[in-house]
Amino acid sequence: MRRRPRSLAPVGLLATVLLVTAACGEPGSADGAAPAPAETTTSDDDGAGDLQACAPVAGDALVVLDDDQGLQTVDNIIPAVNAGATDGDDALLGILDEVSASLDTDILIGLNRAVDVERRTSSEVAAEFLAAEGLDQQDQVGEGRAVVVGAGNFSESATLAELYAGALRAAGYDASTQTIGNRETYLPALLAGELTVVPEYVGTLTEFINDQENGADAESLASSDLDATVEALTGLGEQVGLVFGTPSPAQDQNAFAVTTAFAEEYGVSTLTELAETCGELVLGGPPECPERPFCQPGLEEVYGLDVAEFVSLDPGGPLTKAALQQGEVALGLVFSSDAALATE
Repeated sequence: MRRRPRSLAPVGLLATVLLVTAACGEPGSADGAAPAPAETTTSDDDGAGDLQACAPVAGDALVVLDDDQGLQTVDNIIPAVNAGATDGDDALLGILDEVSASLDTDILIGLNRAVDVERRTSSEVAAEFLAAEGLDQQDQVGEGRAVVVGAGNFSESATLAELYAGALRAAGYDASTQTIGNRETYLPALLAGELTVVPEYVGTLTEFINDQENGADAESLASSDLDATVEALTGLGEQVGLVFGTPSPAQDQNAFAVTTAFAEEYGVSTLTELAETCGELVLGGPPECPERPFCQPGLEEVYGLDVAEFVSLDPGGPLTKAALQQGEVALGLVFSSDAALATE
């Protein structure tokens, strides 16, 4: 359901953001005519009081509503490193951790926007950022050791790989980057030592390795608790030959957005406030959303949100964002670091 090969489990982290209508993404399958805005008022039978049916409000600017009850799984950026590459090298993880610490989700959005919207190269954007953060000045500890930084086949991963490689080169490593398809392709290369490090996502990688090691029916180990999820990932890594750096504050996870005009009209900034304000609304997202626990069922069960109508669109792509912008849906599933989102 995501535009890249990640699990869909898992925001509460962004301020007002701006929709750029030219943003790229995979096409989805809209299910026909736009829904008619709800205009009625509903009344709870349990004495909770009258709640208004919140009609969509069109507008270019979007805001992500805070997932204040932890519906989504954490997906912080984390360096995944072949364990053999750290034998006798105490510096490599520390350099990668410096890169991680320099990022947050707002910065990641800006980097993605520079590549996906402004059409600059990942290497150019990464070099500029490293220089601005002083990460292009490192102690010379690499001694020419070869490091291959892998990337998935999407621009965010490519930019993160360039950040890792640039910082390592500045420290004297012979670092190069290589894009190798999706996780099913690049993870075996990382385990085999053909790649040294890959920028990964805490929750998604935890569940990917969990499924491989313990079976598709294994109990989920990823959650909204970052420390617990990293602990589980570390244990899985020991089983397969991976070590990990410190997770970055930057996340790329599923998130629910409304237009800022909607947020202002109804006075909401969190999903809890949305559920307490709106008796019913129209939700847009990928076709599997009504069955996935992090999507419509989670909104209904965790937050008590009343989804009056679901509109099948795409996984955080241009159809969903356009439907929000045009007032066809009130709430839509997006990605928290999407290049189409820019903080104030």
